[in-house]
Amino acid sequence: MKQIISVSIGSSKRNHEVQIDLMGEEFLIKRIGTDGDIDKAIEIIKDLDGKVDAIGLGGIDFYLFSKGRRYIIHDSKRFLNATKTTPILDGSGLKNTLERKIIRDLQESGSVDFRGKKVMLVCGLDRFGMGEEIAKLTDQMVIGDLMFALGIGIPLRSLNALDKVARVFAPLAIRLPFSVLYPTGKSQEEIVEKYGKYYNWADIIAGDFLMIKKHMPKDLTGKIIITNTTTKDDMEELKRRGVEVLITTTPILNGRSFGTNVMESMLVAYAGKKGELSEDEYFELLDRLNFQPNIVWLQK
Repeated sequence: MKQIISVSIGSSKRNHEVQIDLMGEEFLIKRIGTDGDIDKAIEIIKDLDGKVDAIGLGGIDFYLFSKGRRYIIHDSKRFLNATKTTPILDGSGLKNTLERKIIRDLQESGSVDFRGKKVMLVCGLDRFGMGEEIAKLTDQMVIGDLMFALGIGIPLRSLNALDKVARVFAPLAIRLPFSVLYPTGKSQEEIVEKYGKYYNWADIIAGDFLMIKKHMPKDLTGKIIITNTTTKDDMEELKRRGVEVLITTTPILNGRSFGTNVMESMLVAYAGKKGELSEDEYFELLDRLNFQPNIVWLQK
């Protein structure tokens, strides 16, 4: 049995464990949250090195991306250096492949028609693949990197605008403690209503779930949310707030969707590789495994 362990600096309340069969290969998948403690997460990763098939890094990314540029987050360098033999993946490979494919598939299947829809993408530097595919289908998009990552109440209206901002702010932002940029630990359980104007404006809200959750209003009636890493409690909360459709880009495993870091780790382990795969290898595996988005009509 192959073992995939996701070590996250997020809340331990979101821990989960599941065994699955992937085309005849048995996998044990487990999430371990450290409630914002980076040192503890690094120690766990060092202990797992050489003992498991792949390690997912949750709650923090290695990189931010914009228009082919890659910005390395300084806090993540310690994680990159924490393993010697076991591959460690943050999900970037799937954000650039699976999430592109999911947007195309949703449009082509008629499950979601993005044409003419108003879309809020909470963080484009994190979901660059998703953002680029959505931008091909609608020009009505608000990109919330300044709002949701830096607390600056300025919406961006295009990927070109995001790239211009990234050239100025990204070299500074990547030096900040990651907890400034993204909810970690107990802050993942908190909701501070903010930017309601843009939530209300949007037909579709897309991106990282904890960023969507961070400032969501009580009323999200009729909205479509495209995200991942949602628990049963998250789904119930979205239902109470009136969300019409919840689409997760990663499969539901025993009642919840795991993060892209877990799915990417699983694919790398399945392929028997020691590091991130190429785009072609990811697409080939995704086609073979027939990963499909999970679509839930919450109000029916």
